[in-house]
Amino acid sequence: MQQLLIVDPDTAWTTTLKEFLTDNGFAVAVAASAEAAIEVFHQTYPCMVLMELALPKRSGESLCQWIRANQTADVSIIMVTNKHNVEDKINGLTIGADDYLTKPVHLQELLAHIHAVLRRTGLFCQKIIHNGLCIKPRKGEVLLNGEVIQLTKHEFMLLYFLMDHPHQVISREALVDQLYPNIEKEILDRTIDAHIKKLRSKIEVDRKHPQRIVTVRGEGYKYIPEAPHLSG
Repeated sequence: MQQLLIVDPDTAWTTTLKEFLTDNGFAVAVAASAEAAIEVFHQTYPCMVLMELALPKRSGESLCQWIRANQTADVSIIMVTNKHNVEDKINGLTIGADDYLTKPVHLQELLAHIHAVLRRTGLFCQKIIHNGLCIKPRKGEVLLNGEVIQLTKHEFMLLYFLMDHPHQVISREALVDQLYPNIEKEILDRTIDAHIKKLRSKIEVDRKHPQRIVTVRGEGYKYIPEAPHLSG
């Protein structure tokens, strides 16, 4: 499911838009200001941002520049705004927007633009996000609350497999098969346990009391996507 972020102080508009987009298969977060959007961004890592330019305190243009400076190609931006001037549109596209629409806009028309932009840029938006933890398999990158987490190859593979199978109890044998598919199975269970221990030290607040990767005694490990917000 593609994650979208709507940034707009107009609550009537965002309520209507969120309901419409949710009904059309998107996961949707909402922020009323650029500052709130940045905080939400680090929790949801959206594939696309739909933004009004006229925001309180910090402008939409400033937010767009922040996104482009920090997130580059794996986030699409559509400006959906009350700013109608040609100069505003040219500037918006110049600083990094993928599309620019002026209000009022028909919801079905906006949906068509969203799909068109995602078709062009969606290749970059391959990621799994759970409560501030984001893994990007194509880029080989992991972020926790906006900060890049350095993982070894095996730690990355292990985390991706667990996040891709949430709530499933995965045996150590299955994890060995994922990490060492071409090696004779004399790999000991404690090899997986060592990887898990190191991984927990990087993504858990307290690795002795993990909330994301939990041990299921006698069976293996389970990834919990609904783990409470954890500060990096």
